[in-house]
Amino acid sequence: MPKTLLPRRIHTRLPTQTFPYFMHIGRDIHLTYCTNIHPGETWDEVFQSLREYVPPLKQSLSPGAPFGIGLRLSDQASRVLAKKDEIQTFCNWLTDNGLYVFTMNGFPYGGFHRQRVKDDVHRPDWTTPERRDYTGRLARILAQLPNQSAEAGISTSPLTYRPWHTTETALNEAITIGCLHLAETVKELAAIASETGVTVHLDIEPEPDGLIDHVADTVNFFNQELIPAVTTYLMDGLRIKAENAEELARTHLRLCYDVCHFAVMYENPAEALRTFAAAGIRIGKLQISAALKADLPADRTAHAKAFGELAESTYLHQVVARKSEIRQYADLPDALPHIHDPAVAEWRTHFHVPVFVQDYGLLQSTQADIVETLRMLMQPEKEPFTHHLEVETYTWEVLPPALKTHLSASIEREMRWVLAQLGY
Repeated sequence: MPKTLLPRRIHTRLPTQTFPYFMHIGRDIHLTYCTNIHPGETWDEVFQSLREYVPPLKQSLSPGAPFGIGLRLSDQASRVLAKKDEIQTFCNWLTDNGLYVFTMNGFPYGGFHRQRVKDDVHRPDWTTPERRDYTGRLARILAQLPNQSAEAGISTSPLTYRPWHTTETALNEAITIGCLHLAETVKELAAIASETGVTVHLDIEPEPDGLIDHVADTVNFFNQELIPAVTTYLMDGLRIKAENAEELARTHLRLCYDVCHFAVMYENPAEALRTFAAAGIRIGKLQISAALKADLPADRTAHAKAFGELAESTYLHQVVARKSEIRQYADLPDALPHIHDPAVAEWRTHFHVPVFVQDYGLLQSTQADIVETLRMLMQPEKEPFTHHLEVETYTWEVLPPALKTHLSASIEREMRWVLAQLGY
């Protein structure tokens, strides 16, 4: 990868306050919502959405203190914002409005709204230089934006989409190439930290049918594949000792814990977080999100109709059925013919729903997993397992009509519900 020349940080941090910020809620924890909720692939469209939605939300939620943003930029938008004049204009707007950016969503590379996304959300994956270069560009932008600390994060895809690799050889090749590109990215992140003083960590996000989706395979991938490969690369490339190389790898490669995704996989939050901590895997970001589930009765006709109404053409809605073991389906249309299997006791589907609602008639949300995860975060006797919290309900446009409400009001309601769970 060619050496990247970084400009000095364009804007310093916002002034430190003598009282807790709304989005900096104590214990150095920052809370925001992800702007992937707003359609827009060009920088002009993204900036317009930010100007429309964020200042009114700040005025309502945090009139006297800075307000954090979880920024989503497509590859196309990032190329424009990376220009010096554009980023200076954006920095000025953030500061003038009492806003800061501490996290980005770098998972969707291209179009994410009002078009078919499905498994294309993983394209290009980490086997490609396009994914590596896009992520590096996001990191360079993020390191220049106003922030409340010297730490920032970017969530990213779980390396690749597993069903694309139909043989063990192909999957192993994808892992090898993907780990190399991640290693090259870590080297660039280390350079950014040295030149700007900002530690940007890449938060890898397990998802059903991604290369990693269970807790066990996530731990195995990190500690058997990723960290060893990146450590070796950094030792050779930076001429540093193994322990220093591994520390760099673990500093810049973390996990994005998406509550919805792990709930769909029937993973218990407390057990999952303890397992990651024991394995030395750091949580860079907590994405606060809820999936849908249902215990299935003998007669599933009504449940089949309720789940069927959620089958839409934009996003993947993976289904995981619980029998004596779990069975995964790539999308709701693939799963629906099997809902009447009497051996199946429960269904869970990757369909993000508002976090403040528990009951959807025949279906329920996995809201309880959010409550448990936030309880683990706020244990008074322990250091928080992450400092970055992001509400991510991106499906408002494709929700059934009965679940749709005004977007600004919905965002505010989600934020207030999370704060209530945190004790604020």
